[in-house]
Formats: sequence, structure tokens, C-alpha cells
Amino acid sequence: MADQIPSVPVPVLARSAHNRIGHRRGNPDWVQSAWDDSTSRVLVLSAAATVATRSGASLELATPSEVTVEGDRVLLGEAAGTVYFAVLSYTGSATAGLDDDWQGLRQLADSLSDLELGLLTSATALQAWHQRHTRCPRCGAVTEVSQSGWSRTCPVDGSEHFPRTDPAVIMLVRDDQDRCLLARSPLWPPGRLSVLAGFVEAGESAEAAVIREVGEEVGIAVANVRYVASQPHPFPASLMLGFTADAIGDTTLVPDDDEIAEAGWFTREEVRRARDWGQETATDTGVLRALPPTMSIARQLIDSWIAEQP
Repeated sequence: MADQIPSVPVPVLARSAHNRIGHRRGNPDWVQSAWDDSTSRVLVLSAAATVATRSGASLELATPSEVTVEGDRVLLGEAAGTVYFAVLSYTGSATAGLDDDWQGLRQLADSLSDLELGLLTSATALQAWHQRHTRCPRCGAVTEVSQSGWSRTCPVDGSEHFPRTDPAVIMLVRDDQDRCLLARSPLWPPGRLSVLAGFVEAGESAEAAVIREVGEEVGIAVANVRYVASQPHPFPASLMLGFTADAIGDTTLVPDDDEIAEAGWFTREEVRRARDWGQETATDTGVLRALPPTMSIARQLIDSWIAEQP
């Protein structure tokens, strides 16, 4: 068991196919020239963090001249000679003359191309940051958007501030009976379970956070903590670091009543059945009927564990 590490493909929200061209962000003349170019494309994100879609399966991108809504202009990057921007709206509705089918990243993640997914994930993360961090943490003055949307600068003290990303660990824990640990928070319906997760604290390594979170949430010890993959989770600003870990000692689960509504050990066959059921719910605790959505790294850790033994 100690040497088994799931082979996880690139997590859904980690997929991307554009060059972020960070070296262009501080060149306003180049950025304006790109915006004036009719071949450039713009992703318009509404105040609700939704974007216009074409038949619900791809993004409806506008030319710069078609964008009429007010918002922060962000240089997202370049791919195959096309420059991509986002316009981030914070109030009202964004129509921009586009289609009326507006959806968010959670709904679209499984259907978008790698290029579209990378653009939308970045835009969603930046919008959340700009909405929540409008003032200078040093003096309280209202900051101004700078670096083509990738920073904010204080006009009073000149300090520059960058998008916040909060690291969080998410871990598939296994025992010596070839079972995995799944649980749910009180916010999830009965029967829908996932792997454990938690934020990395100040001055703490990711591996130490895995050990601490498992102990706090279900009262068991783990060892052999192995990094697997990472995925941005811009809801609003997390980076999920995926791990596996092995339970050691007494594996009796003692869930934290505030964070964990139920937890249990499940065999591959039990997890496989839940995956095949889809998104059902149960009326009793201790019954596994549904797994996290396929866009999540939690689901990919689980699916990779199942795939170890067909």
C-alpha cells in the first residue's frame, strides 16, 4: 500500500492552452494595440461570474468593438496568434450583444476545451480577487487596477498588491484493508461523500496540513503522505493540493461534530457503485450514494484509486 500512488491526469481546472504573456502586462501601448486589433477576442464575465455560451458547450467570445459593458479589462494571454482579454463586470447584467445563455465555471468545466477552460478559470479567479480586495491593506485607500488586471496599486503609498491564492490540501486516505476514507460536511446531503480537505495554516507545510486535518476531522493518524497533483479552485481563491496518505494505528473514526456530519471506510466496489449511480442522495447516514462532481480534483483522486484495480 505504501508505494501505491494514483496516476491522476491533469485535473480539469488545471488545464490550459494559452500563454499568459506576463511580460506584456506592463506595456500599456502594446496592450491597447492588441485591444484595438479586430482579431483579438474578449471573454465578458458578468457580476454573477457567468459567461455567454454557444449552445451551452463553448464560450461566446466577442471582438473588442462588440463589448459595451463597463468593467475591468484584463489581459488573459495569447494562443495561436490570437490575444485574449476578459472584461470583468461587478454590477448589473452583462449582455454585450451576445447570446442569452450564461453559465459559470462550475457548470461549464466538463464541456470546455483546454483553451477556453484556462481562460475562464483565470478570469473567474481574478474577478473574485478584484471584488474582495479593493482597498490597500496598509493604509485603507482605494487601490487602482494595474498590470493589465493582474495587480492593484495604492495611489497613496505606491504599494502594489497581487491576487491572493489560499493553499488547501485534499487527501485520499487508505487503510490496510484496501478501503478509502470518505466523509461529508453538514452542508452536503446524506449519501454524497468525498475525500477530506482543509486549508494550510500559516507557517505550515502542505504535508503537515494533511496530517493535522485528518486528525482534527476524523481522529486518526496518517503517514506516507504523497503529493499527487494540484488544481486551482477559484471559489473564490484556493489552490487545491492533492495527496494520498495511509492510515496508521487505530482506524476507528471519530468525526468532528462541527465539520463532519458522517465519515466511513469504503471498498473499491462500494465506491464504484456510487460512481455509477450518479448524483443520488440517501435518507440514512452511512450509505454511499454519490461522489463529488467530475470537475473536482476530489473526484479524480477517487477515480484514480478505483482504477488501480479494474
